[in-house]
Amino acid sequence: MKLAQIVFSQGFGARRACEGLVAGGFVTIGGVVHDDPFEDLDPEGLVLNVEGKDWPYHAKALIALNKPAGYECSKKPKHHPSVYSLLPPPLLRRDAQSVGRLDEDTTGLLLFTDDGQLLHRWTSPKHHVPKVYDASCKHPVTPEQIERLLAGVVLQDDPEPVRALAAEPWAGAAEGLHGIRLTLAEGKYHQVKRMMAAVSNRVEALHRSRFGKLELPTDLKPGAWCWLPGPKAIAD
Repeated sequence: MKLAQIVFSQGFGARRACEGLVAGGFVTIGGVVHDDPFEDLDPEGLVLNVEGKDWPYHAKALIALNKPAGYECSKKPKHHPSVYSLLPPPLLRRDAQSVGRLDEDTTGLLLFTDDGQLLHRWTSPKHHVPKVYDASCKHPVTPEQIERLLAGVVLQDDPEPVRALAAEPWAGAAEGLHGIRLTLAEGKYHQVKRMMAAVSNRVEALHRSRFGKLELPTDLKPGAWCWLPGPKAIAD
């Protein structure tokens, strides 16, 4: 694969711009400048350094972001900054899309990919990819509320009841069991908040800690992102 084509595939600009980056000596590999745009290289395992920034080659982008509160999962936000502003320009040029959405005040694990097939598979309700949410609630979580969540609750404007795959209370900031961990297979609008409201409680804070098999990395700070090794790290 031609070097300029590799640089272009990673989102560093238009084809002519990428040829110019290479020819201008702005691309190094292993500390060595490669200034021939038409040099043939095997891209697999390649780590480019473009204008001083390391960039490992990925045929398809797949990343995890630790979403902070106060960001909208939209490229055209209305009231808050866009979560896409937290991503580097090459990923934006590759049209990486969020895998589902989190509310502006919800924190935690959010995936992005430019692989359309993965995006469809992981967002389609037919595939039932489980997600784990930790909710801090206004009132103590009771055994009766948990039973209702597991049995299924009817949400406004939804004809079929939705249920939690698993539900476990935990001690929140206040004394007592003011928190609950829910495992869900769907991704309806404001689903956790609506489910808790349906059992006469209220979500005060919400955090997604897992998507499929992937736990939010403990060393990934809010607003930071990291590459993921591949789809199998998330779901088979």
